[in-house]
Amino acid sequence: MPPPVKLVHIHFRTIAVVTALLPLSSFLTCIFYSLMFQFKQVTATHCQVANLLPSISAAIGSYTPQRYIWRTGIGLHAAPRLLVSVMYRRYYAAMLADTPKYQFLASAAFWLNVVENLCLLGLTNVSSSENYPIHEKMFVTFMVSALLYMLVSCFIPTVAFKHMLSQVERKSLRTKKQLMITSVFCSLLATYFFLRHNWYCEPGVYTFFALAEYIVVLCNIGFHMTAYWDFDDQQLYVSSPDHDSSEDKNSLLGDDRWASA
Repeated sequence: MPPPVKLVHIHFRTIAVVTALLPLSSFLTCIFYSLMFQFKQVTATHCQVANLLPSISAAIGSYTPQRYIWRTGIGLHAAPRLLVSVMYRRYYAAMLADTPKYQFLASAAFWLNVVENLCLLGLTNVSSSENYPIHEKMFVTFMVSALLYMLVSCFIPTVAFKHMLSQVERKSLRTKKQLMITSVFCSLLATYFFLRHNWYCEPGVYTFFALAEYIVVLCNIGFHMTAYWDFDDQQLYVSSPDHDSSEDKNSLLGDDRWASA
C-alpha cells in the first residue's frame, strides 16, 4: 500500500506569523499612506483644532486605497483566526481537565474570540462614514469582547492548578498579561482623550486619542501572536482522502499532548 500523500504541511509558527502580519502590515500601511498623501483630510477634526495623527477609523475606512488594503488584510486573516480559536478551545479544555468547575472558561474564551473576530470583520466592512451607528456598535462590541478574551485567557492558567506550564508557556502567559494591562490602560486613556476632545476641543488632544488607539490595536495583534509560543510544536497537515495514520494525533486539530498531564 503506497504511503499517504501529504498535500500541505505547514508549521503552526508560520501560520501564527502570517496571521499577525496581515493586520499589522495593513494597519501600518494605511497609517503611513494617510499621513504622507492625505494628511489634511485624515487629521481634520469637527472643531478644526490642531491634530497630528488620524484616528483608526479615518485612516482605514474613510479613504481609498486604505479602505481596500485594510479590508483585504482583515479578510485574509479571518479564517486562520477562527482556526486558532478552535485550537485554543481544545488547549484550554485540556488544561482545565482536572478542574471541572472551570471548564466553562474554555468555551467562554472561544466564543469571545469568535465574537471579536466577527465584529472586526463587521466594523471593517461597514465604515463609520457609511453607517456610523452600526460601525460604533460593532467597534464597542469588538473592544469589550477583545478585552474580556484577554482577561479570560490570562485567568485560565492560574486556576489550572495541576497543569505545569512549560518555559515557553510561561513566557507566553507573561507576555499576555503585559499586553492585557497595556490594552486596558490605553483603552481608558483613549476614552478619556476622546471625551475631552469632544467636550473642550483642545489642540493636540485628538492626537493623544489616536496614539492610544494605535497602542490598543498593536497590543491586540501581539496578544494573538502569542499563539506562536502556545502551539510552537504543532503542524498543519492536509493529506490525501485515503490517509489513515496515527500521525494525526499530534496534528493541528487533534492535539493530545495533554493526555498524560
